[in-house]
Amino acid sequence: MEIGSPLSPSATRVMLLGSGELGKEVIIALQRLGVEVIAVDRYANAPGHQVAHRAHVIDMTDGDALMAIVKKERPHLIVPEIEALNTQTLAEIEQAGLAQVIPTVRAVQLTMNREGIRRLAAETLCLPTSPYAFARSQQELQDAIDGGIGYPCFIKPTMSSSGKGQSRITNASEVAGAWEYAASGGRVNQGVVIVEGQIDFDYEITLLTIRSKNAAGEVVTSFCEPIGHLQKRGDYVESWQPQAMTKNALVEAQRIAKAVTDDLGGLGLFGVELFVNGDQVWFSEVSPRPHDTGMVTMATQRFNEFELHARAILGLPVNAEMRVPGASAVIYGGVDSKNLSFEGIEKALEVPESDIRLFGKPESFERRRMGVALATGKDVDEARSRATLASSLVKTKAN
Repeated sequence: MEIGSPLSPSATRVMLLGSGELGKEVIIALQRLGVEVIAVDRYANAPGHQVAHRAHVIDMTDGDALMAIVKKERPHLIVPEIEALNTQTLAEIEQAGLAQVIPTVRAVQLTMNREGIRRLAAETLCLPTSPYAFARSQQELQDAIDGGIGYPCFIKPTMSSSGKGQSRITNASEVAGAWEYAASGGRVNQGVVIVEGQIDFDYEITLLTIRSKNAAGEVVTSFCEPIGHLQKRGDYVESWQPQAMTKNALVEAQRIAKAVTDDLGGLGLFGVELFVNGDQVWFSEVSPRPHDTGMVTMATQRFNEFELHARAILGLPVNAEMRVPGASAVIYGGVDSKNLSFEGIEKALEVPESDIRLFGKPESFERRRMGVALATGKDVDEARSRATLASSLVKTKAN
């Protein structure tokens, strides 16, 4: 693997499609390895725009616009960081030899659509999942629930991110509202939802799974220590590492994660989400990119998830070892504002073994994730307590 000099004819160019807080960290990790990075997003001054060599604003579901920006910038690698993309154009780009899509075009196409990835996991790979059905109308949704899914159940758009459009319902009176919320919450091809039956599980984990090359050039799979997380309204609010698991559950989680990521192929880090009850494990979802719950690795690991992703996609060896227990806690905007200020940062940083990341998003909403508090400790409980305290001390105000 050769890496050229940025902003020169020999430069190794990587284009990120989606440049939010996760993309920003990937960009920084790539730049530390001497890569020239182009950040693309649907709005101006996205977090990744602020650190990339060059930035562009386009509608990434517009195939013509996407093709034009790729032809202009001529990246070697294209790294999708969001779901709202024109994947057919990505396939055409790769077929024409304009760039390589990370991890693969097929992986991007399958994972941006809950229908594709769920059918792959449950029907092709025969992995354990919750009961599910897909609906294209409110009546189809009701029929699926009545036909075996039952209550309580979860309604989600087939294409969305960060919990948008997701709800849990417990009776028939909530079906109409859940349908409308899910059908309007999807980023692409609105109007198709997945309904999942509730299974009894003790906890959820994210198992960060890395497909990389070793020093001999062979593709190998490695895993970070499991990450536990707490969600509210479908969005993560806390995560911690490691999540305690039985040995049998960890082995099964790694088996499931490897089966899915081997089928998707390519190189890079995948965020595999799983439900766990004792020794039982069920597949939930997978993202072919760093995961929001994995931000905790910025405190816990020798190389965080963004650095692991950068190394893996460049064909470099990785080291996924954890150094110390840690936790993360979300900092919300709290207000709707295009001119936000943060206070109390000095108090938050007085919390032992704590740190703060403010993402630099140009617009705040009440429930928009604007930053994250990180902390380590002698164990997960201490780390969680420190992270949530540090998060609570950061106050926001609209100017």
